[in-house]
Amino acid sequence: MTASRLIVSRVLAALVTLLLVAIAIFLMIDILPGDVAARILGREATPEAVARLRETLQLNDPVVVRFLRWIGGALQGDLGMSLSSRRPVAEIVAPRLVNTFYLTLAALAVYLPLLLLLGLVQATNRDRPVDHALSAVSLVLLSIPDFLIGTLLLVLFVLVIPVLPAVSHVDPSTPPGAYARALVMPALTLGLVITVHTVRMLRDNLIEVLDSDYIRMTRLKGLTRARILWRHALPNAIVPTLNIIALNLVYLIGGVVIVEKVFAFPGFGSLLVDSIQLQDYPLIEATVLIAAAVYIFANLAADVATIALNPRLRTA
Repeated sequence: MTASRLIVSRVLAALVTLLLVAIAIFLMIDILPGDVAARILGREATPEAVARLRETLQLNDPVVVRFLRWIGGALQGDLGMSLSSRRPVAEIVAPRLVNTFYLTLAALAVYLPLLLLLGLVQATNRDRPVDHALSAVSLVLLSIPDFLIGTLLLVLFVLVIPVLPAVSHVDPSTPPGAYARALVMPALTLGLVITVHTVRMLRDNLIEVLDSDYIRMTRLKGLTRARILWRHALPNAIVPTLNIIALNLVYLIGGVVIVEKVFAFPGFGSLLVDSIQLQDYPLIEATVLIAAAVYIFANLAADVATIALNPRLRTA
C-alpha cells in the first residue's frame, strides 16, 4: 500500500469513527431519564404545556430523524440551544474553545522545547550524573498531582516572587498583555505535567537510535554531532512518541479541568464539567462531540506524521 493510500485509509477510518461516536453520544443522551421539555418548563408545568413544547422542539420525531437533524446542524455550526441559559450552544462553546486553544499553544510552547531538550540531554549523557538527576526530578514530578504542582507555582509566583496574578480569569475584554500573563502559570503547570509523562520514552528511543548501525555510519562519514542528533537520530526516535504527544494534546483540550479550576481559567474542560452538573443535554452533546473529534483527529495527525517521518512507510 502506498503512503497516499495509507493516509486516505486513515482519514476514512477517522471519519467513520467520529460518526460512530456521534451516534453513541446522541443515543446515550436520548436514553437518559427525564423529559427535556419538562426540564425547560420547570416542575410547575402542566402536561399540556409539556406536550406543546415537545411538539415545538420536534421531540416526538423518530430518533433517526432527530439524530440526522442534530448532526446536520452540527456540520453547519448549529449545535442547538442551551437548556440552562437559553442561548445558542455555539455562542457558549466558542469563547471557551478560544481560551483553551491559546492555553494549548502556550502549554505546547513549554512542552515541546522542554521535551526535546531533556530527551537529548539525557540520551547523550546516559548513566551519567546529569541523566540520573533529571530522571529523579522527572520521577518526583510524575508522582505529584496536577493541582499540587499548580498550587506550588501559585505559592512561588504569587507569594514568594509576586510577579503573576493569582487568578487566571479572562474574557474577551481582557487586554493582550494581561491575557498573556494569565496564561503563564496554567501553561507552565500543564507543560511540566505532560513533559514528565513523555520524556522517558523519548530518552529511551534516542538511546536505541544512537546505538544503531546507521548512526555509527554517519559518525564514520564525519557528520557533526549536532547534524547527527537533529537530522538523523531525533526524527527516527520521535516517531514512537508521536501518539503520546497526540494524547497529550487531547489532554490539553478536554482533560485540564483540575488545572483550570485551580487557576479559575474559563476553558473548555471546565465547561464540559459544568454542562454535566447542569444536565444541559445539548451542551453535553456538543462538548463531548468536540472533545471526541479532537481526540480522533489528533491521533490521525500523529498517524500521518508517522507516515511522513518513516521512510519505509513513505516508499512502501
